[in-house]
Amino acid sequence: MNFADRLKAAQQRHGSLLCVGLDPEPAKFPQAWRGDGQKIFDFCARIVDATKDLVCAFKPQIAYFAAERAEDQLERLMAYIRRAAPDVPVILDAKRGDIGATAEQYAREAFVRYQADAVTLSPYMGLDSIEPYLKHDGRGLFLLCRTSNPGGADLQSLPLASGGTLYEHVASLAAGAWSRGAAGARLGLVVGATVPAEIQRVRALAPMLPLLIPGVGAQGGDAQAAVQAGWRPGAPIIVNSSRAVLYAGGGDDFATTARSVARATRDQLAAAQSAACW
Repeated sequence: MNFADRLKAAQQRHGSLLCVGLDPEPAKFPQAWRGDGQKIFDFCARIVDATKDLVCAFKPQIAYFAAERAEDQLERLMAYIRRAAPDVPVILDAKRGDIGATAEQYAREAFVRYQADAVTLSPYMGLDSIEPYLKHDGRGLFLLCRTSNPGGADLQSLPLASGGTLYEHVASLAAGAWSRGAAGARLGLVVGATVPAEIQRVRALAPMLPLLIPGVGAQGGDAQAAVQAGWRPGAPIIVNSSRAVLYAGGGDDFATTARSVARATRDQLAAAQSAACW
């Protein structure tokens, strides 16, 4: 199954639009493990076990592993998710952006070394920064479009002489010229939950592309507003929450607490989806 099919199946099976981001910070681990970078795999595996029937995807952020010299633990984690939650696709949050032979190596890193189902990319070097990833059949590519950080508007909202803004141009390219040929049904866009008006605009420009929507929870994005802006029948959205789930509890029962928050978030998203259907 390709990424799009795996995502659709997971969303239907679990009744979920929720993606749990795996951003391990040892300084925030439960007291018994606090500050111990050797416990990254153990912490994330417990989160996976606690939430795997509540999510449509997991999204490990590669920087949190690399900063702790824990790439080997990321490899173990990716393999563990494939065993423990084989029906849940994994999006590697890497935000790579390069061309040629370098991009080919980044693609190998994501899809061969880590066996990710999809990866996040920066599209600002153009189509040739995306093409090396398309050689890996069936994998999804999420292009940064209108990000959730306050400074995202500095460049992404710049007006173009031809009309519209830079983020709108990225959305139009992804839904149009860049989706032809091998890229068909492979591309998606990253749009932050903190900017629901921009989600709505991106959805208008890219009516069928999957949207990865980070920023719910600790970043302050409104789950209901994000779903109402981005979800349409047949047009998938993936709403990510990381810290609000991972660090919901600081005791030995952290995984149980994380499950409770993940379930509440999933149900909130499902209610918003039902309301949008009307």
